[in-house]
Amino acid sequence: MLTPATLVAVQSAIAESGADGWLFYDFRGLNPIASAMLRLEGMVSRRVFGWVPREGTPVAIEHAIEAGTWAQWPPNWERRVYASWRSLESELGALVGGKNVLMEYSPGDAVPVVDRVPAGVLEMVRAAGATVISSGDLVAQFFAVWTDDQLASHQRAAELIARIAKAAFAKAGASVRTGQPLAEHELQAWILAEFAKCGLSTDHGPNVSAMENAANPHYEPTAAHPRVIREGDMLLIDLFATEANGVYADQTWMASVGPPSARAQLVWNTVRDARDAAIDFLRVRISAGTPVKGADADDAARGVIEAAGFGKFFTHRTGHSIDARSIHGSGPNLDNLETRDDRTLIPGVGFSIEPGVYLRNEFGVRSEVNVHIGDRTLMVTPREVQHELIII
Repeated sequence: MLTPATLVAVQSAIAESGADGWLFYDFRGLNPIASAMLRLEGMVSRRVFGWVPREGTPVAIEHAIEAGTWAQWPPNWERRVYASWRSLESELGALVGGKNVLMEYSPGDAVPVVDRVPAGVLEMVRAAGATVISSGDLVAQFFAVWTDDQLASHQRAAELIARIAKAAFAKAGASVRTGQPLAEHELQAWILAEFAKCGLSTDHGPNVSAMENAANPHYEPTAAHPRVIREGDMLLIDLFATEANGVYADQTWMASVGPPSARAQLVWNTVRDARDAAIDFLRVRISAGTPVKGADADDAARGVIEAAGFGKFFTHRTGHSIDARSIHGSGPNLDNLETRDDRTLIPGVGFSIEPGVYLRNEFGVRSEVNVHIGDRTLMVTPREVQHELIII
């Protein structure tokens, strides 16, 4: 967040980027990064800008009827008021004309989670005489980095949901053995009840999917279309939860109801090895202090799956950012497939590692852990990572 306490660090990062300043823009919540960084309040029904120069005092450009939006803006920082579009463009030009300006913009939409500024606003800023460059690396640094308390919260949630996942598999297996098998949505409801007992919450899910349903990465079970868990099924459980005001933990576990087929075992081994290849790749480079990008880790995992002949069945990125505001955050993703995320993985960011193989109308396999980068360290959660396919 942009505060008097963080201003020096933000301005130092701006200087290191080579830009003259960071220009924030929001309108009706289009840019949650700007809204959070500027600590805007209430309804932003008119266009707002916040200018943070490399040196000197930040400047807010506010509409005449929405002064309350800037209640958190320090009183010794400048505020300029506009009512007409002419005055808005005049104030903007006076601030950024002839300058190199950071904005939430990604050339070619390469990194969609950063590409938050409409094309028309970019045209306005450029018409004012500014050169716009991406703020993506600064977004990672000041929007996506976890605090120590957030890291501790994530670790607690990770251990709890790992325990719940294992217990859910045991429950599913017992139901099959007793001749009263559970449906996917019934096991989902049981997991949600366990979350509540542990003080955890989630905004949707979890995903409990058997066989052909697991081949759909975004499948969600429902009572309207029940699918009973049966002997011989491959069973995927993707569960994610957080403490109040914490950081999500997000994991995917795999089991087989009874002995798996040779093909299922092969796919599991491939996905697990791809996950571990990404972890090892990151650990080596981060421990050596070598800069590494999210796209590089995606390539490391994808190479294992492609070598096994399943490359065309791995249809999503290897991992997504997790930050304090969202399970799918605005920090670097492990992605060189869906997007071109070339941002450097910096200390303090967290993300998932979750390669998968999805064989339509047959079964799907995914294995997911979370990773947090420290000072030349790599922490993987949960503490006990799944290495073998669980047989229930």
